[in-house]
Amino acid sequence: MLGLGLIAGGVWSGQNLNPLPIDASTNAPIYDELFKVLFTIGIILFVGMLGLVVFSLIKFRRRPGDSGDGIALEGNLPLEILWTAVPAVVVLFVGLYSYDIYERMGGMQPLSHGGHNEKSIEVEQKIWGGIGSKETSFTNSSDKTISPLPVEVTAMQFAFLFHYPKGDIISGELHVPSGQPVTMKMISKDVIHAFWVPEFRLKQDVIPGQTTILNFTPTKPGRYPIICAELCGPYHGGMRSTVVVEDPDSYEAWFKQNAKEEETPLQS
Repeated sequence: MLGLGLIAGGVWSGQNLNPLPIDASTNAPIYDELFKVLFTIGIILFVGMLGLVVFSLIKFRRRPGDSGDGIALEGNLPLEILWTAVPAVVVLFVGLYSYDIYERMGGMQPLSHGGHNEKSIEVEQKIWGGIGSKETSFTNSSDKTISPLPVEVTAMQFAFLFHYPKGDIISGELHVPSGQPVTMKMISKDVIHAFWVPEFRLKQDVIPGQTTILNFTPTKPGRYPIICAELCGPYHGGMRSTVVVEDPDSYEAWFKQNAKEEETPLQS
């Protein structure tokens, strides 16, 4: 009964307690599936082991006046098999499930991240001129094709710069429209950095001399922190920026206000 109660409590906690920030991209719910599973397993193991330790401390404590040695135990083969087999099964399950989640998020594609498939090569070639990476399939729930927004990202000690080829805009903040796919071509000017937005559940290294691609679709308007998640120097902790997710009309107004060329933002 205690075991069933522990499992039930762990499952309930994993499904109802959420310490993560809000989910603001299409990738976030996929990642959150994995987090809930890991959180559930962690709670069951933590509470179970803590309960066993507390029980053992009380049950097998030295009584007043007891000065003898404990019982000599040489081993317990069934117990050793149990505590070896259970963690092995758990680790195997978590590894396979994590691989599936990572692949669904597009992480298995070389130097890219964000949900990719074979049908998107032609789209990516039109955007970046064909740089050899696969791009997302840009369709919404009604099967309407959505043009992706290309952004070039330059990381340096200790800032991110965002260049919009359409409009020739250079900004210290990343402005993107809600509901529209974004494809970012990223390069570092000095050392390895990492582009991380916790609310998007996305993190990608930015490597000197090597282009990396990050794809995402923001879903909730708001301002979210961009954090460098790779130790890049003495002021690494201050290397932050902001991604501003706006509704399409507000983004179009920002684009027209800042564009240096007579361009219009990519439309659906």
